[in-house]
Formats: sequence, C-alpha cells, structure tokens
Amino acid sequence: MQGYRTLRKRVLSNLEANLPKSLTYHALDHTLDVLNVCNQYIRREKLSGEDRYLLRMGAIVHDMGFLKGSSNHEEVGAGMAEIIMKDLGVKPKAIEQVKGLVMATKIPQSPKNHLQRIICDADLDYLGRQDYPEISEKLFEELKNMNVISTPQQWKDLQINFLKAHQYHTPFAIKNREPQKQIWLKKLLAS
Repeated sequence: MQGYRTLRKRVLSNLEANLPKSLTYHALDHTLDVLNVCNQYIRREKLSGEDRYLLRMGAIVHDMGFLKGSSNHEEVGAGMAEIIMKDLGVKPKAIEQVKGLVMATKIPQSPKNHLQRIICDADLDYLGRQDYPEISEKLFEELKNMNVISTPQQWKDLQINFLKAHQYHTPFAIKNREPQKQIWLKKLLAS
C-alpha cells in the first residue's frame, strides 16, 4: 500500500532517535507492542488489505505526538501523521481514517468503528496480559518523571481507578484480556 514502508521506517527511526528518555512507557517498545498486537488481530480476523494497511499505519503513528510533548499528544500526532502521509501520497480518505485511529486512543477511549476498537484494545492490551506488572512499572516511572505522581500509593490509586474505568471493545479482548485484567485489579485492591 502507498507509502507504508517509508512511513514505518521514517516514524520508527524518529521515535527511536528523538523520544525523550524520560518516557519509559511511551517509548519505541510501546509502539512496536501495539503494532504487534494489531498484527495479531489482522491474522486472527483475516482483515482486508485496506484494513491491514490502515491499522498498521495507525499503530505506528498513534503516539508520535510525544515527540512534541505529552499534552494533547493524540491531536498533535494526528497532525504530524497527516503531514507525513500527504508527503507520501496517501489518499485523503485513508489519511482521515488513520487520524481517526490515533484520536480513538485518547483516554477515555471512544472508538467509533471496528478498526478503532482494535487499535484501542491493542494500545491497552497489556492490562490483561502476564507482563502487566513490568509494563505498568515503566508507566509508573514515566509518570514520576513527568511529576504527575510521586508516591507508590498515588500510583496504586491511579491504577485501581484506571482498571475499574477501562473497558475492552473487541470480542477477543473481552474474552481473553478482561479476565486477567480483573485478576490484576483484585491483587491491587488486596495489597
């Protein structure tokens, strides 16, 4: 599909070189994890070529706004992605769809179509996985670096509230991620 390989190389290189080191969670690893989970959805659901293209582009650019800062990073990133995609000759309709994927990941998530539901669940897939403790520790470090929180108790309270409020959107995540997420929540409530 038009421009995908170039966009992938350009954006991933930019993220690797220029994301602040204080971003211990919203780092290149997170973008690659979201892309990997999207690829699992693509295989599982046998998505069309067009949908695969859009979802992969959305996964790659979904957090690139962090290159400019954390404030409104979805809006900023959608604008940055639009500039790159126009430069690569991506069709206007596809650009709007990718921007919609980026915006759907804004918390609280409000996906409006199937691809948006997939990217939202891919973005927070780790909440219902075995590696949740390690990944959440990276987010704790990042939020401390940003002076959003400073104590383990603030972090615990934030996690509990987030896990209680969060909802998965796809049948796969509801069946395969929600039960483990509830186990993590119970452990936090008991600790």
